[in-house]
Amino acid sequence: MPPHADHHAWETFLARPQIAADPATLRAAHEGKAILLTGAGGSIGSALAMRIAGFSPRRLVLLESCEDNLYQIHSELDRRAAPHLPILGDIADRPLLDAIFTRHRPEIVYHAAAFKHVPLMEENPLAAVRNNALGTWTLTQAAACHGAGRLVMISTDKAVDPQSVMGASKRVAELVLTALGTEKTRMNSVRLGNVLGSQGSVGLLFLEQIRRGGPVTVTHPEVRRYFVTQRETEDLVLTGATLDSPGGVWVPDLGSPLKVLDLAEHLIRHAGLRPGVDIPVAFIGLRPGDKMTENLVSSRETKEKVTGCALQRTRYQNCSRENLGKALENLTEILRRRDLADLLRALARIVPEYQPSAALVELAAASDIKANRA
Repeated sequence: MPPHADHHAWETFLARPQIAADPATLRAAHEGKAILLTGAGGSIGSALAMRIAGFSPRRLVLLESCEDNLYQIHSELDRRAAPHLPILGDIADRPLLDAIFTRHRPEIVYHAAAFKHVPLMEENPLAAVRNNALGTWTLTQAAACHGAGRLVMISTDKAVDPQSVMGASKRVAELVLTALGTEKTRMNSVRLGNVLGSQGSVGLLFLEQIRRGGPVTVTHPEVRRYFVTQRETEDLVLTGATLDSPGGVWVPDLGSPLKVLDLAEHLIRHAGLRPGVDIPVAFIGLRPGDKMTENLVSSRETKEKVTGCALQRTRYQNCSRENLGKALENLTEILRRRDLADLLRALARIVPEYQPSAALVELAAASDIKANRA
């Protein structure tokens, strides 16, 4: 079993009021509806599945590409006697999506399927773009074609002025939703920070390292991140289905980013131990694609408060649907050729603020030279 911390550990670290949505509003938005959830077996996806199941939807369709993850959430919902339909498949599989939309007619689509680990995606940039950017494009096209009422995507602060291919791929996904959203099919992204306690999160890594006696590894003593709890994440994403905007990016007010070192020391103390005495802390350096500090809003964006909503709308000069479609068709061809150098150039045209890591630029240059010599 993975290590865990009680909710009190996360909430006392944040030291800010918890963000919460009105339960009656969320129930009214979901009760009796057909709902499709992608990435349904991940830590966030499975938590959303359990919450949605509690709202008595007419139908809950779970799409997941990992068999084990799908089995776990399927088993848990079965145990709770919550009606649902598990489907093993890929968001980039358009015929499968067409079959799902035709048969089940989802009115709300939650898009939680994404590759999210920055260093791992720097090693696998083609997979990051295929899944996060082009997979989202395929899903949004299917949702619009079949007349789904709402599509809500979980995005990330790493999409803001990205320095990682994961962040750039999610920024492309945000642009896709904004460009394709209409009054008929509203498509909104909810941009979040690091989710405390989610699978693969730094908090769970620290807990595992503490359990083993250390050291707890932090990239840099001054690195800062935005953090949200799992419950806040659920409420914010579910609120996305209540937004009136036809398409856009929405952010919560999370205050100022917090030091990752402070989180490490907080969890050590919460375990009844002393940082640097009982449990050593080691600084390992920023990894390719890492930033010192994340932001929730880009310098190219403006933010406006929406009365009575936990989310704030961002404004940005977006690509036209036609131009973005051509750019994504070009990305599709580049991925078919597996041309990393061309991929980085294409991403920079779509997301001009993207600054690839030195390691990825070096890898792309090496692959470009090799291709030219072939």
